[in-house]
Amino acid sequence: MRSIWNGAISFGLVSIPIKLVNATESHSISFRQFHIEDGGRIRYRKICELEDREVASAEIGKGYEDTDGTIIPITDDDLSRLPIPTARTIEIVAFVPADRIDPLHLESAYYLAASGAPAAKPYTLLREALKRSNKVAIAKFALRGRERLGMLRVVEDAIAMHGLLWPDEVRAPEGVAPETAVTVNDKELDLADALMDTLGEVDMADLHDEYREALEQVIAAKAAGEAPPESPEPATGGKVLDLMAALEKSVRAARESRTGETGGEVEETADAEVRQLPTARRTARSQPKETGGKKSTTASKKASAPSAPARKSTSKSAQPAKKTTTKSTAARATSKSTAGSTGKSTAGSSGKSTAKTAAKAADKASADKATAGKSATRKTTARKRTA
Repeated sequence: MRSIWNGAISFGLVSIPIKLVNATESHSISFRQFHIEDGGRIRYRKICELEDREVASAEIGKGYEDTDGTIIPITDDDLSRLPIPTARTIEIVAFVPADRIDPLHLESAYYLAASGAPAAKPYTLLREALKRSNKVAIAKFALRGRERLGMLRVVEDAIAMHGLLWPDEVRAPEGVAPETAVTVNDKELDLADALMDTLGEVDMADLHDEYREALEQVIAAKAAGEAPPESPEPATGGKVLDLMAALEKSVRAARESRTGETGGEVEETADAEVRQLPTARRTARSQPKETGGKKSTTASKKASAPSAPARKSTSKSAQPAKKTTTKSTAARATSKSTAGSTGKSTAGSSGKSTAKTAAKAADKASADKATAGKSATRKTTARKRTA
């Protein structure tokens, strides 16, 4: 890299010969002016007002215009012999924490390169001292006809210098902040924090000038005789009426663009319908018909919620028990108690067991009813004989 200034860093009694190198470069596309009618270049010529002719750069000097219009010439030799210690020296005046420097003061950036082998040792000493102290150096230097402030800091293995504006060159932000009193609540701040966290950090190396790339595409298309690419439709942003809604929408959009998450609250489905599983329906249909009448049906309702299928279901295996039983009071009481217990057990397990389990329970109930009928008949016969 080509140096633009040669001098030395004054670090107390230590002098470090250095070269000043530009740390930044511009990639902006520059345009030329031309005559639209014939395509001729438009040039700005330097004309002497007295002789009315164009003069070369070697004939041009610089000077200060006095109040009465008189030009006081100032030569490069005059500037090099200014009565200040910073004419060819970057004089360090203080070391301060980096957060003490307001970014508003930052100007151009330069690299300070060690000039020659003798400068390597003191250069490295200053660099490591800045690293260990976690501070930056404030310095004065003269460049391009004026004295400036500079901030020295370490960038990788080099020392960089940022030009600083003088304090009186930074304007106060008067009349910039809103004059209307506005109150921001905690929920709005929480949403703003969530949006900041969602957007996260960025690697500065990933950022690029999209405007310049688009301009290059337009130039390439027109040079090839093609139509320039069309610009995308701009996003139509409506008027922000609800700050909270805008923040919530921004957080959801940032999450979707970053990680593909849907974010936000889960939307409730309208007209939701709860349906019973088919297994429970089949179990209810396979329940046997209770012989206890209304009382057994009431017991089934208490034991299980959907009792309508249990009321209609009829098992063929329960029919023989109905023929076997007699019309005696004891038989009816036994039949009611058996039917009630059978209804409870069957209804209670209707939602949990399968169709096979319900069929087995029905067969068992039929056998129990048949046994109860025979027992009741025997008792009735015994009573008749006794009588």
